[in-house]
Amino acid sequence: MSKKKKKKESPMPAASAGLLRFFEEETEGVKVRPELLMGLAVALIVVCVLAQTFF
Repeated sequence: MSKKKKKKESPMPAASAGLLRFFEEETEGVKVRPELLMGLAVALIVVCVLAQTFF
């Protein structure tokens, strides 16, 4: 029996079954580290404030 088939057939705890299933799924797309994303957000804020100040 394959690994995926066992996961779908095995019973989940009643209280948090939806959350466990949600986080087990792999999604395709761009993977970005949280540190990089926060750095880019801060840099964008600084650029916006500087642009508003000088222009």
